[in-house]
Amino acid sequence: MGASLSSPGANGSTMGPGLGDIPESCVACVFLYLTPPEICNLARLNRAFRGAASSDSVWEAKLPRNYQDLLDLVPPERHGNLSKKDIFALLSRPLPFDHGHKVGGALQEVWLDRVTGRVCMSLSARAMAITGIDDRRYWSWIPTEESRFHTVAYLQQIWWFEVDGEVTFPFPADIYTLSFRLHLGRFSKRLGRRVCNYEHTHGWDIKPVKFELSTSDGQQASCECCLDESEIDDTYGNHKRGYWIDYKVGEFIVSGSEPTTHVRFSMKQIDCTHSKGGLCVDSVFIIPSDLRERKRKCI
Repeated sequence: MGASLSSPGANGSTMGPGLGDIPESCVACVFLYLTPPEICNLARLNRAFRGAASSDSVWEAKLPRNYQDLLDLVPPERHGNLSKKDIFALLSRPLPFDHGHKVGGALQEVWLDRVTGRVCMSLSARAMAITGIDDRRYWSWIPTEESRFHTVAYLQQIWWFEVDGEVTFPFPADIYTLSFRLHLGRFSKRLGRRVCNYEHTHGWDIKPVKFELSTSDGQQASCECCLDESEIDDTYGNHKRGYWIDYKVGEFIVSGSEPTTHVRFSMKQIDCTHSKGGLCVDSVFIIPSDLRERKRKCI
C-alpha cells in the first residue's frame, strides 16, 4: 500500500529510518530549543541538519527582538544581504561605537553572547570623565594587551578620586549588572614574564570607594568597598593586588517599554585627608546578571 521507511540490508534484513530521513522542518523545530554552538555542531551530521542550521526562522529566534538597533551600528553594506545566521555571527563580534551610535573609535563595544544571544556592553576608561586625567602628575595612559581597548588609565597619586560615565542605549528587556574592571598595581612584561610594581599603590585600605549607578526610569544602586584589604579573599588569596577584578556596582532592570535606557555610573573616594594611587582603570561592563554569574563560576 504505502511506501515503507525501511530498506533491505546487506543480509536481507530490514533497516529502520536514520537521521537522514528526518524532515528538515522537524530538525528546525528541535533547533529552536538548542544554543547556537549546539546547532553549529549538529549541522555537520547530514544535509537535512545542515539545511535546518541555516534556516532564517531558527536564527531569528536566537537574535534579540531589537537586533535591528544593533545592525544600525554597522554600515548597511556590511549586512544588507546577510542571512539571519550571518547576522548573528556579525553581532556576536564586538561592535565599536561612539555616543553617536556609529561604528568607529573603540571607546564602547556591544556584542551578543555567543551562547544565549543576549546583549553585552563594555565602555573604555577613555569614554569616562576622570578627575585630573589630563594632568600627567596624577594620571597616565598605559598601552596593554590585557585590555580589550588596548589601553588603561593608571593613577599614580591623587587626593580627589572620581570617575563618572554614562551611556544611552536600546537595551533589550533583561536584568543587567554593571561592574568596574580595576587592577591594583602597575603591570608590565619583563623577559616575557608578567610583573607588577606596587610603588604607587597606597590609600585604598583607609576608606572605601563608593560605587553608584542610576537609570533614566529612577532605578538606583550603590555599594562601598575597600580596594586594598589585608584579610583573605576567597577568590584572590591574601590580597587583591596584581589581579584584574570586576567590582559589581549593582543591577538594573530593562522592561522594554522605553526605546532607550540611560545609565549613569560612578566610583569615587573624595576624602581629601589622605592620598591614594597605584590603580589601573580599564573599563565598565554591562552584562545580563545571570550570565555574569555563570561566567564567574566557570573561572
